[in-house]
Amino acid sequence: MKSLLVFAFLFLGAQSMLMAQEPADTVKSNIQLSLLVKNDGTEYIGEIISDDGREVLIMTKELGKIYIPKSDIKSITKIENESDIVCGEYRVAGPFTTRYSFTTNALPIQKGENYALINLYGPEVHFAVTDQLSLGVMTTWIASPFVAAGKYTFNTDTSRNFNVSIGSLIGTTGYLNNFRGYGGLHFMNFTVGSRSTNMTFSGGYAHLLTGSREWYPDEGVVINNDSYSYSYYDTGSRRLTSPIHGPIFSIAGIAKVGAKTSFVFDSMIGVFSQKDIGTNTTTMQEPFYDEFGSYSPGIYRHETLAYTSRTTALFIMPGMRFQKTEKSAFQISLTGVTVFSWADEIGGSESFSFPMPQLMWFFKF
Repeated sequence: MKSLLVFAFLFLGAQSMLMAQEPADTVKSNIQLSLLVKNDGTEYIGEIISDDGREVLIMTKELGKIYIPKSDIKSITKIENESDIVCGEYRVAGPFTTRYSFTTNALPIQKGENYALINLYGPEVHFAVTDQLSLGVMTTWIASPFVAAGKYTFNTDTSRNFNVSIGSLIGTTGYLNNFRGYGGLHFMNFTVGSRSTNMTFSGGYAHLLTGSREWYPDEGVVINNDSYSYSYYDTGSRRLTSPIHGPIFSIAGIAKVGAKTSFVFDSMIGVFSQKDIGTNTTTMQEPFYDEFGSYSPGIYRHETLAYTSRTTALFIMPGMRFQKTEKSAFQISLTGVTVFSWADEIGGSESFSFPMPQLMWFFKF
């Protein structure tokens, strides 16, 4: 938890510095700026003064007035938010700004800005049904498990750069475990900031039933063991493991560090519990040889013991996103995972950490 707070403070500090050092030319004015892209990829930002159908006259800050033939122009885009101009270049927003690494923010995917995501573990596709509602699917490269995603953004005062959304992830293990496993994550997001620089605080509740089956012996299972044979008399039952559930919290954000580059921070911490049944074996009588040399087996008793296991999992996911065009972006995240589990009733605990690097490709369609 300390690591999560440290990263959060570092991100807030970096975001404040970036916003404090915002270039003077990104301050809003009454001039309508546009992005003009030529067929050869050259970009100009400025005020379009005239357009006579044959050529466009644009007033740029760096080069002054420029006449460009209409036949050489690929596209003209009005710039709604001048804060998207960084280092003299226009940074497009697009649907990718609603996503960090794993978590999302409260900003909506605008209708017509659907996107797909491909990472090392599997593909995702997300559709904007309306300007406030988006639906999607997530899976692995073996098409199991399979998860359906949904998010709804409430109308808020956008002038204050504050948005609220609710969402759910509902999934099944698919053909793994014969569709016995299922689970979900239901959450609420609070996002402060613009599409290019923001921070999101999230909270939710997760539940998972893996669908695996385990053997639970009853009390009084007797094992007969001699020098010639071994037999085990079943008096237990086999049933599904109990569900895992608990709250999940997240702090995430994004900050532009260049016209095409952003620093992305994502994190999650979950505290899960699971009611389980273990076994405790005690020796009632030690095996021995009698005076005639005959072997007498010992009697062992298996006693069932119900307990609750608890697990805390922490994900820290800093990364960089590179977006050269409006329709695609690439992101790399150096993810670290720490897991700590314990059970008070039976004592004992364990903890371990491991890396889980992520490479992600975003595509707008």
